Amino acid sequence: MLPSLKKSVVLVIGAAAMLAACGKPEGEAAGAAGGGMPPAEVTVVTAQAGSAALTRDLSGRITAVRTAEVRARVDGILEKRLFNEGGEVKAGESLFKIDSRVLEANAATAKAALVKAKSSVLIARQTADRYRQLVGEQGVSRQEFDQAEAQLKQSEAEMAAAEAEVRRSSVDLEYASVQAPISGRIGRALVSEGALLSKSSGTALATIEQINSVYVDFSQSGADLLRLKQLAKVGKLKQASLPVDLLLEDGTPYAHAGKLLFAEQTIDPATGTVTLRAEFPNPDHLLLPGMFATVRVAQGAMDATVRVPQKAIVSSPQGQLVYIVGSDNKVAPVPVKTGGFSGTDWIILSGLKGGERVMIDGIQKVRPGAVVSPVDAAAAKSAPIASAPAKK
Repeated sequence: MLPSLKKSVVLVIGAAAMLAACGKPEGEAAGAAGGGMPPAEVTVVTAQAGSAALTRDLSGRITAVRTAEVRARVDGILEKRLFNEGGEVKAGESLFKIDSRVLEANAATAKAALVKAKSSVLIARQTADRYRQLVGEQGVSRQEFDQAEAQLKQSEAEMAAAEAEVRRSSVDLEYASVQAPISGRIGRALVSEGALLSKSSGTALATIEQINSVYVDFSQSGADLLRLKQLAKVGKLKQASLPVDLLLEDGTPYAHAGKLLFAEQTIDPATGTVTLRAEFPNPDHLLLPGMFATVRVAQGAMDATVRVPQKAIVSSPQGQLVYIVGSDNKVAPVPVKTGGFSGTDWIILSGLKGGERVMIDGIQKVRPGAVVSPVDAAAAKSAPIASAPAKK
């Protein structure tokens, strides 16, 4: 009997508790259950309205503004390297020394030949002058006089050839000291001491590059150029002189703005692209020839546009859309149509008017119609980070 009595008491107490809970107000019941979840916190930005530069990110390769290959211009044995590999050199600075003994002998031979040619000219001139007087007195024949005149001209020609040979041998002797054709940074030596250098093949010795400023060559499709021209024709795109920006291989922006130098006037039939070139200052030599980079080039200005960050755009099977937070802090999806980039932002052609609070973070945590707690991205970025409490 005792166990049955205990069961009856437990059932009566449970029923009384249920009746008491049902008799409480709804708010009190919810509070007893622990309360509802707070609104999800999301990051928002304000859609910016106004004019914007239409930009395009294009891949390019960096090249030096000037490149000079240092090559051998005379035959000989390389005796010495006179520069530090990877260092800066000045135009006219001696870089290599070639064995000059054979070249010195050639120069001496040429000078001796010139002295001999001058002596021949002197004798021929004296003979011609003497015959000129004698031919009038019938002392020599006209034929002998003509031969003397011809011999003088021949001797003068030989002397001119000897003078040219002296100059050539002198130039060859100067080439024994290989000098830098331009100022810049020189790479490694391509030959070592003792190597036989050839004038005919032009043995490569080193390369000098000027990189205080650099070129970036990049390509754009012909279809894009045609689209831009059509937008400009109907007045939707204004031509403007805007700077060119550069993104490094790791995605970080380069500190110095560049300028667009030219665009080729022909389309490459193999790739369907046109080549463009921009120039960037490189005072710290951060940009090196051969590196890949992304050029962000402004292709014109558009009026009455709306811009939002790339993270705000959500792609779906139905198209692109953004989530906006209304004045009641409720989330609503809005279909939009994009029209290219302006820096890191999308240009919105339709769907937004500007001034809307657009979600850029926390989109995956909410559903349409949900109430959220919006945090402005600019305010969150500028808010000071609370310092950690000191340890006791």
